Amino acid sequence: MEERVRVAIVGSGPAGMSAAGHAASLGMSHILLEKTDHLSDTIYKYQKGKHVMATPEALKLRADFGFEAGKREQILDGWNAGAAALGVNVRYRSEVLKIEGEAGDFLLTLAGGATVRAETVVMAIGTQGNPNRLRCPGADAPQIQYQLDDPGEYIDEHITVIGTGDAGIENALGLAADEVQGNVVTILNRGTDFAKAKKANVALLMEAAAAGRITVRTETSPADVRDGELLLDTRDGQETIRCDRIIARMGSAAPRKFVEDCGIRFTSEEREAYPVLSPLFETTRPGIYVIGALAGYPLIKHCMNQGYDVIEFINGNTALKPADEDDLARLFAGVPGGRTVDEWLALLRERIAIFHELSALQLRELVFLSRVRGFRAGEVVFERNDPGSSLFAIAEGSVLVEVSPTDSAITVGIEQGSIFGEVGLISGRRRGATVRAAEDLVVVELSRTAALKLIASVPAAARAVARISIERQLLQIFGSGLTRDDVAELVEGATVEEKRAGAVVLKEGDEGNDIFIIRRGSMIVEKEIAGKPVFLSYLPAGSYVGEMAVIDGSRRTATVRAAIRSEVIRLPGEAFVRLLARKPDLLKKARTEMERRREVNDFIESRKENFSGSVDMYSQTAQFLVDRGIGEATDVLLIDETLCVGCDNCEKACADSHDGLSRLDREAGTTYAHIHVPTSCRHCEHPHCMADCPPNAIQRGVDGEVFINETCIGCGNCQRNCPYGVIRMDSVPPRKPSLLSWMFLGKGPGPGEPAKAWRKKNAGQVEQPKKAIKCDMCKGIDGGPSCVRACPTGAAIRVSPEAFLTVARLAEDR
Repeated sequence: MEERVRVAIVGSGPAGMSAAGHAASLGMSHILLEKTDHLSDTIYKYQKGKHVMATPEALKLRADFGFEAGKREQILDGWNAGAAALGVNVRYRSEVLKIEGEAGDFLLTLAGGATVRAETVVMAIGTQGNPNRLRCPGADAPQIQYQLDDPGEYIDEHITVIGTGDAGIENALGLAADEVQGNVVTILNRGTDFAKAKKANVALLMEAAAAGRITVRTETSPADVRDGELLLDTRDGQETIRCDRIIARMGSAAPRKFVEDCGIRFTSEEREAYPVLSPLFETTRPGIYVIGALAGYPLIKHCMNQGYDVIEFINGNTALKPADEDDLARLFAGVPGGRTVDEWLALLRERIAIFHELSALQLRELVFLSRVRGFRAGEVVFERNDPGSSLFAIAEGSVLVEVSPTDSAITVGIEQGSIFGEVGLISGRRRGATVRAAEDLVVVELSRTAALKLIASVPAAARAVARISIERQLLQIFGSGLTRDDVAELVEGATVEEKRAGAVVLKEGDEGNDIFIIRRGSMIVEKEIAGKPVFLSYLPAGSYVGEMAVIDGSRRTATVRAAIRSEVIRLPGEAFVRLLARKPDLLKKARTEMERRREVNDFIESRKENFSGSVDMYSQTAQFLVDRGIGEATDVLLIDETLCVGCDNCEKACADSHDGLSRLDREAGTTYAHIHVPTSCRHCEHPHCMADCPPNAIQRGVDGEVFINETCIGCGNCQRNCPYGVIRMDSVPPRKPSLLSWMFLGKGPGPGEPAKAWRKKNAGQVEQPKKAIKCDMCKGIDGGPSCVRACPTGAAIRVSPEAFLTVARLAEDR
């Protein structure tokens, strides 16, 4: 017999279960349709013993089922008991195949042929059944799985977890929790940030890494799945590791075909897009509502609140406000405009480009994690060289960017709907310019975590941020008075491409059609001479290549390949040629650069006959330095061993300038020919040490120096994340007597770092906590780096790679 109800709820996850529970408590005729044989399949599939968090803590829970943080099993038992007590009408093993009809009379057809009639339908089916799949050779291998039920089932295996969202981190922790299991666990993070994971989970992961239970690989992705091993694309090239099993937890997407077949429209064609919803959760098909993860709100408390709210709406209580309404009202209270929460949210989504394709629910969550701020005309939003990595979106008004450090009158405007602060977000550097309100201004300030999560979760937002950053990078690099309109065609045709370490961007002898800007990472330029590649130069982020062949129609004169894992912006050559035709100053600038590069090429060609001489040696030395990670450095300490006398004055001076603790180890490191690279910070373009610093104690200074401030808590994350071993954890030693006291009275340990015995003797009864210590380029000390000033022979030098790694230096010294 066909069952008729007022509301049919599809899916018994936290959202659907909460909806059914509230319908039952109101005495509303309902049916909860679940395709498995148990409630809440999403939570049921969590790994055994998993601790389930109840975040956000500040959010009120309104539901007929209780929910507090606890073990998976306890939560499921409580929900099962609650469903029985409320009298929820649940039908198991009832997969819905299609939904027909219209509001007031929907027909749901179930697997097996049974049907249900309902006045309204609430879809709470989630996305877990549609996981994102690996996309690399071997992606269909049998050792790959997309779900982990019981970590205890796996013993003595080499297991790789792909994905560092909450699910991936929790799976890795579970697999490495019991040493008796003997698993060797590795987790891969494509980037350096953990944008999609809760802070608590990231902290637990780093603790496990510090204890040696898990290997965390950042800037790493799978390249090829093979029998018993996994080929990785890493920052420095490809590497093979043993791998018996892969747990792929890379997120999931909506079961789009089924949802669209029900007559529901999505916000865009992107796979990760969500259905279009009204503030009452109603879809574009009247009478059908969507809640839970399918609506874009995956957190359990959010889902349960939606289940409660949607039943209230269906029951006629359309005036009910969401549980976060009071919190959002307080957030908007200090902003001029006098709008309601709904009015503000509608305005933000309408005006701000990166918010256009967010659902109402996604936007509420994002604003909940952000700040909305108002500024009067002329007020400073932030100053040049201020620390900060947040992103600003302009809801009302506009800003002026003071592009010149010496003349505040030279400005560039950014209009309503756009963003600023993206350079700090992407690079982690201090603010590059002062920004003022050009008129009364309202901005949404997204924290770095919120902004990165937005970019990672919403493709349209990622494209908008990329487009704006490309446009501004073009204007900065090419200069010559260009405007946004001038580069519009280039921006429209630009694409961002990721290049693994060693990948070829341009090949000598090929025809050239496009130009490339190095967005992130670095490149090396080589030319084939006498059958072997000769290192020509090093190109850091912000450089561009390929214009020579595009401008004069010649073939590529050299090979350009990635020194480390990098990103490049590909610009269409034809559009660039049209731009040059309109802008003679830019053409002149480009031709000047071309002539400089041709001089270097001519110099190399002239040395063919005695190639085994200085050019060959310099090329090999430069390649050695790139292979040692100099490709991502911005400032590196090098020692010329033909001049070094081993006096250790460099280390002593460093210690005397930094509380008695040396930031370098002269003897450690590697050497090629006469160039020695000691263990000292390279001040990377994108510092790995910044990737997970809880107090945000690691900053970049005005001269590019990466330093650690006094807020360091000694967690050790930076030391673990640094691939070059240049960070040490140590306690600051007691203050030494003066140099005169040592010389004339024999007090103290003398210049340099005091011996451990002296430190222990003079430290007193209280052991000082350890903190992270690294080179800061003698920030704030007159005269520059102490190590260089103290070297009596001039053996120690600090240089930027682009100034050192180029054969052009040989040409200049001819």
